[in-house]
Amino acid sequence: MSSIQSDIRNFVADNFLFGEDPESLHNDDSFLETGIIDSTGVLELVAFIEDKYSVEVDDDELVPENLDSIDRLINFIESKLKELK
Repeated sequence: MSSIQSDIRNFVADNFLFGEDPESLHNDDSFLETGIIDSTGVLELVAFIEDKYSVEVDDDELVPENLDSIDRLINFIESKLKELK
């Protein structure tokens, strides 16, 4: 498991799953469709990403294609980190 995947899983488990088994969350599960994260939770998730990885998430990047699953977040964060190089 990549460190980004581990970081995201731990953050989601600690902040949104509230007693649910974190192993039941699959990497391609939609946070919004499964009800894990709501619109306020997305903002918490973005704050975590910006703080943890020292990247800036622009308003136009606040879309499900970037933020709505573990897999999508991994791809998004990796692309943001590549931009910094």
